Amino acid sequence: MTPAGAAECERAAIRAYLLGADDESAKHWEEAARAALTAGDNAEAARYAFWLGLGLVMRGLQAPANGWFSRAEELSAAAGPACTASGYVLIPRMLAALTDDPHRARDMAVRATEIGVRCGDADLCAFGTLAHGQALIAMGELTAGVGRLDAVMVSVTADEVGPITTGIVYCAVILECMGVYDLRRASEWTNALAAWCNSRPDMVPFRGQCLVHRSQLEQAEGDWAAAVSSAQSACRRLADPPHPALGFAHYQQAELRRLLGNFDQAEEHYRQAGRNGRDPMPGLALLQLARGDGETAVVTIKRALQERSNPVERTEVLSAAVEICRAVGDFTAACAAADELGALANLSTSPFLEGTAAHANGSVLLGSGDVAGALAELRAAARTWQVLHMPYEAAKTSVLLGLACAALGDCATARMEFDSAAEAFARLGAAPDVEHVRSLSAGLAQRPPREPPTVLSARERQVLMHLAAGRTNRQIAEMLMVSPHTVARHVEHIYIKLGVTNRTAATAYAYEHHLV
Repeated sequence: MTPAGAAECERAAIRAYLLGADDESAKHWEEAARAALTAGDNAEAARYAFWLGLGLVMRGLQAPANGWFSRAEELSAAAGPACTASGYVLIPRMLAALTDDPHRARDMAVRATEIGVRCGDADLCAFGTLAHGQALIAMGELTAGVGRLDAVMVSVTADEVGPITTGIVYCAVILECMGVYDLRRASEWTNALAAWCNSRPDMVPFRGQCLVHRSQLEQAEGDWAAAVSSAQSACRRLADPPHPALGFAHYQQAELRRLLGNFDQAEEHYRQAGRNGRDPMPGLALLQLARGDGETAVVTIKRALQERSNPVERTEVLSAAVEICRAVGDFTAACAAADELGALANLSTSPFLEGTAAHANGSVLLGSGDVAGALAELRAAARTWQVLHMPYEAAKTSVLLGLACAALGDCATARMEFDSAAEAFARLGAAPDVEHVRSLSAGLAQRPPREPPTVLSARERQVLMHLAAGRTNRQIAEMLMVSPHTVARHVEHIYIKLGVTNRTAATAYAYEHHLV
């Protein structure tokens, strides 16, 4: 034990932590706690025990962390209810309650903040305010929750709290902003975190998780090359030793690889995400769809919906469910998912979520034959993507706008929408989407103005015959010995060539022109 005592051990623990020397940091925290006990200061010993436990949690070592948290509670109880440590020992319990009992987490967060204010401990106030915001968001009170997050960021950016707390708060706030699809705030805080990290070039923690968020935002902005680079760097930085955020880094890698058409790599990263604690849904289900296995994708995404009860967690799964169910012709399920997504968007202030809901609703209206209603929703979605500068989402909406225009016989506008989408997909490197939209454009080019029936291929005529008989995509696939995904693509091409938007209209057309 050094003569300088506990305070010097605390400074050494913080320095070691910021340099990435986790074992050395833990040793110094333990020495600080021992020195405080020797001096008879149970309150300080409890605080040091908390920091040691928190460091272990961030390394994924939950069992030893729980042991130190228990030690902190014992020492805090011995010190009395008026000490700062009585607030710190609430933090692990708040974290545990956030998922299962956010109301209880909120109450503990308020108590921790009050203790921090009374004792003049800025770090404790920051933790309490952060947890208060997280609990409110988990309770569905998004506006109030985001307000608490903004409040805690004031103390962080004013340099009122220590560096460990600063890094933790930055990462947690950005994660919450991404979770509620507040991309503007997430971008602002990610840039601030990057600047803070860059001002401390020797600092190791927080850089990896920062890169995951940066990759997500670069993807949204359309810089996919930079997004891939950031995700790769995050995986490297978080892998040794394994960090709790490693699963998120692998999931982000998987998402990019799926969109780029590197399906085998995407599958491996989804697998690694699952192994490291990040549920690979809904990306894995979208990968199954992209590979042509729509039926499996439907089963997978419906299972994921059953397991996601939290509204914030359900939104991305609902969006994927609309896309998957629409692709395989299950419009009842697609409509239900779109309705729920719309209800969640109405409770949100997120423009991204509003655009997502409008796109989803437009797609199901188009599938049900309400082309005018679909166009209104899709135009609203397109305006949102333009404001948010999100080129991939804009291109996806352009594809649906092209389908709607084609159904109304406006082939010139449809061609413009398809061309615009194809150019955007090509710039991004979204190979599967490029292939899809080019196939739609080819079908549109084959559509003569007067006699559409003559341009249906032999296989498309077969599929149309089965559609008219009322068979599902799966039944048609079994009879023709092809995949349901292949049938879905044939159906889409039939709609384009005949200028219809749903099975009922296709069947009516088939009987009217004596095709069945």
